[in-house]
Amino acid sequence: MPNGFITNAHRIDPYKNYKFRLLWDQRVVLGVSKVSALKRTTEVVTHRDGGDNSRDHKSPGRTTYEGITLERGITHDPEFEAWANRIHSPSGDPGMDLKDMRKDVVLEMMNERGQVVKRYFLHRCWVSEYTAVPDLDANANAVAIESLKLELEYWERDPETKEPDETAPVPASA
Repeated sequence: MPNGFITNAHRIDPYKNYKFRLLWDQRVVLGVSKVSALKRTTEVVTHRDGGDNSRDHKSPGRTTYEGITLERGITHDPEFEAWANRIHSPSGDPGMDLKDMRKDVVLEMMNERGQVVKRYFLHRCWVSEYTAVPDLDANANAVAIESLKLELEYWERDPETKEPDETAPVPASA
């Protein structure tokens, strides 16, 4: 009975959502602990035929891609703030970096062994929201989280990323 896996026919469990990494500028972004869902929506265009007004016909309309939110614990790594400052610089409009405000981002899902199982390319991303410091609460017992909301034009799955052989040795990370 098919189970959704070709190379690893012995596997019955789907992939988990806790092993992933994010890359921009060809580097892994440090400490990202949460990425919101990749979601696209196609509008429905409803129309009727002139001779048959008793029912609607539906066809696809414009497709939009929702922004994604990235979260990570606050450290001294300046990458989130540096990208957000390209959109709105403390020096005002003349400080906006029109050349480098957009980045292509790569999202990789991994299996429990750390092998990449799915790769998505997020095209022409830019920062629409930046949270530098969360609500602070002296009574809480939590990690301080910073976040970015990225707007993107579209995303696509990398068809070249194939199901890894889970019985093969895992190569050492570079």
